Amino acid sequence: MSRPSNGANGLCHPGRATAGGTLLTSSVERAIEEADIYHGTGTSYLHIDNTLREGAQSQHQGEASVANPTGAVVPAISLATTFKQSTPGEPSARYDPNSFGLGYEYSRTGNPTRGVFERAVAAAEKAKYWYVLQTDICCLLMHILCTQLLQSCVSVAFSSGSAATSAVVHLLSPGEKILSIDDVYGGTQRYFRKIVHPRMAIDIDFVDFSDNEAMLGKLLADASKSKLFWLETPTNPTLKVTDIEKVSTITKRFNANALLAVDNTFCSPYFQNPLEHGADIVVHSVTKYINGHSDVVMGVVCTNDEEVYTQLRFVQNGIGAVPSPFDCYLAHRGLKTLHLRMEAAARNAHAIALFLEDHAGVKKVVYPGLTSHPQHDIAKRQQKGFGAMITFYCVGGRAQSAIVLQNLRVFALAESLGAVESLAECPSLMTHASVPDEQRALLGIDDTLIRLSVGIESCADLVADLDHALNAILLEKPAKASSFLPGSQPAGRTTRGITGIGRGG
Repeated sequence: MSRPSNGANGLCHPGRATAGGTLLTSSVERAIEEADIYHGTGTSYLHIDNTLREGAQSQHQGEASVANPTGAVVPAISLATTFKQSTPGEPSARYDPNSFGLGYEYSRTGNPTRGVFERAVAAAEKAKYWYVLQTDICCLLMHILCTQLLQSCVSVAFSSGSAATSAVVHLLSPGEKILSIDDVYGGTQRYFRKIVHPRMAIDIDFVDFSDNEAMLGKLLADASKSKLFWLETPTNPTLKVTDIEKVSTITKRFNANALLAVDNTFCSPYFQNPLEHGADIVVHSVTKYINGHSDVVMGVVCTNDEEVYTQLRFVQNGIGAVPSPFDCYLAHRGLKTLHLRMEAAARNAHAIALFLEDHAGVKKVVYPGLTSHPQHDIAKRQQKGFGAMITFYCVGGRAQSAIVLQNLRVFALAESLGAVESLAECPSLMTHASVPDEQRALLGIDDTLIRLSVGIESCADLVADLDHALNAILLEKPAKASSFLPGSQPAGRTTRGITGIGRGG
């Protein structure tokens, strides 16, 4: 790569200074920019340490070894279900930062490996919460009030994304209402419609949050009852992008006590941080991008609200839908490469979206990074990148989409998303099969819609794979479709009652 001249030795023109005050020459500055395509974004979670805070460390040297006695750079997997107490009713290791000042007594209540992960995810989402760390009886004699306020990044981890969603809903009471975006993950809408509403006496309504008139109509009708606003952006699977700050402003105007929850799974903490745009709660299916390797089922909730955090922690312990220490270890390891994977996958996705737009076998491509996307400008302003999810509509009908999916060799025909490998699926028959037919029709989720989760393989290989599969439908081979379609039902979709009972991402 040729570089502009910088003088005789390329080092003569000073540039900006580092955080430590060292003045960089322009050539060094340029070299750093070329090496760090991430511009330092989203990597704060790599620097979460296990050492005690300055005040507690000097006062409790005996406890300091609890956090990291060996100095290991990789957090240990703590498999213990229970923890020894030196005094009845006094949990051990209150000064381990991964216990959030609560110490350890039983692994459902708190686990060191889970605590490491929860702190790291919160740092990635820029979630901060003040908690009170109480000192022991000796310190009570040494300090006034003997209470230290420590700032820590925290989140609350669960055994799945669905469990995380359920925990948020448990913040509500019977008679209150959830206003959800209409194009929401199939598992979430199923949970809202078939469990939350009939069994918890919580009303549910779905609306297009980008339609101001429709949204205001819903708010005017039930402003006092609407206590939780549920948003996905981009949505699953039509990739609709919503202005988080705008929705936050509108909802708070009608009900200052209402909570805005954003499912940030599709963007990950690397490309979007909803808390910075007015969200009260951020939910992730850790199974997807955060873990990134298709070997963990897990969820997490982040917040900046102390009361919400306290309630979520209570729900986590009370219901007990906690992830295993080994899953927390794997997810934390995956999080460490999130920035690398997101950048690589997003570069692939942008190139593939451009390719699909020009292919004769494609009717329409939906990708926030394309200028043709209706909310491209919102995505450009709100997100730090456009992500790696693509939705497109192939020519033909149900049989043709089946041919495309059957002819893929690099993309795997599978549910879920966000992993290093590329996945493809037909939402109407797979992840969103439980959505009522009429609702799918309104949202544009028909049988020709194919959702791609673009991975980090060679972009040339992925493009060639899609080209091969799409060319197959141009050759008109409908007979291949029958093995893909459950029961080969031409109409009425009688298999949906079965296929829709429990689908993944």
